[in-house]
Amino acid sequence: MVMKGKKGIILGIANKKSIAYGIAQACKDQGAEVAITYLNERFEKKLAPIAEDLECGACFYPCDVSKPEEIKALKASIEKDMGQIDFIVHSIAFAPKEGLSGRFYDISKEAFDVAMDISVYSLIEIVRELKPVLSNNASVLTLSYYGGVKYIPNYNLMGVAKAALEMTTKYLAEDLGRDGIRVNAISAGPIKTLAAAGIGEFSFMLKWNAAHAPLKENVTIEQVGNSGMYLLSDLSSGVTGEIHYVDAGFNIMGMPAVNTNEEGKQTIAWNGVLK
Repeated sequence: MVMKGKKGIILGIANKKSIAYGIAQACKDQGAEVAITYLNERFEKKLAPIAEDLECGACFYPCDVSKPEEIKALKASIEKDMGQIDFIVHSIAFAPKEGLSGRFYDISKEAFDVAMDISVYSLIEIVRELKPVLSNNASVLTLSYYGGVKYIPNYNLMGVAKAALEMTTKYLAEDLGRDGIRVNAISAGPIKTLAAAGIGEFSFMLKWNAAHAPLKENVTIEQVGNSGMYLLSDLSSGVTGEIHYVDAGFNIMGMPAVNTNEEGKQTIAWNGVLK
């Protein structure tokens, strides 16, 4: 098994539909020992069954990344319960509702600061605090989206945050490479997750991606999970600083494909998905 003997922490599982859960399950299936975190007491109750399914045991920790003391406490708990770990998955993002609708220039500084703190700076802070418990050749993985490089309707502030997250991934990769630590990001296609519920017209986004991706489908958390497991494993030992797309190829498209019928009439290749 690819991950046999590996131990790691996964931050940001909300439920079994979370991309982070897909990564956790893939790592566990390949032999890894997985610990997970929860945001608060409400999420502790929701995630307790998931922690049991993943066989986390006592390695089920509170961590609100807006509270530096909880990140420090997480490091102490990991050191006590697990010793060193081999990987970190950062699947945390948040923007106030005002940042996901309306005119972009109306976004407040307060909303901007919150989004950047939770979605971007938390990766830096987590890596810095947990670095003493990372093993040699450890791997760090975070999650991005295509809205960080191209305009996506209703993504607004999160697009700016994801752009910053992707560059943070690259700068951390260079900085930590001298210590043997790899840092990568997955840019997953749209998936029905709790986070996606806050994006306007998300159902149309799913249809659009399925219609125009080369594979003519949307990806699943299992597909993203397997790619995440690869980037956390020794199979990707020569890979760092990458933004790895798992989106059925949607990101390569410059414009929709065109169909030409028998009469020579050209139409956009909807593939029947949007009907």
